[in-house]
Amino acid sequence: MTSIKIFGLFDAEGLTVSDKGLQKYISFEPRLMVKSKGRNRVKFTRAKTNIVERLINELSVPGHRGKKHKIMTRVSGKYTQQAKVVIETLKIILTKTKQNPIQILINAIQNGSPRDEVTAIEYGGARYPQAVDCAPSRRVSLAFRNMIHGAQDKSFNKKKKLSEALADEIIAASNDSNESTAVSKRIEIEKQADSAR
Repeated sequence: MTSIKIFGLFDAEGLTVSDKGLQKYISFEPRLMVKSKGRNRVKFTRAKTNIVERLINELSVPGHRGKKHKIMTRVSGKYTQQAKVVIETLKIILTKTKQNPIQILINAIQNGSPRDEVTAIEYGGARYPQAVDCAPSRRVSLAFRNMIHGAQDKSFNKKKKLSEALADEIIAASNDSNESTAVSKRIEIEKQADSAR
């Protein structure tokens, strides 16, 4: 019996998640086409969504950066276009690292997701920063968002394509390198949380 590969290209068997907090929230169930078609309407079904599909969905609506929406990304919401970018990215990762690109993506998520965050608490009319634990699902979303923002900053108005920039970002994050935007943001957020304890 042949094993099912994601998009018929990438093997989803033998993958591991070393971070115990993220094990339930990173799904890599083998499927030929990773598309739920908007059926995830129940709470916490994002955890059951394939991790490659979550990357495609986050790539569709990455949001803005800077105060007053200084940098607003103009990315199409078309699933097939984002899927092509992700497939190309995974192929680049495979050629550069000679390892399973889905495992590299999982390692990048684990290294790029912050464990603590800072929130503001109002007490006696004054606002104070307070360190809080980051929810596992939010950790995955933050890692994706920071990786995509970093890749878009490196490819916007430059010769480098988005797929190449995203591949470099994921490889850097999987190596826990400070060149990755997700890793540097994680370190920054955790430092802020440590000082607000």
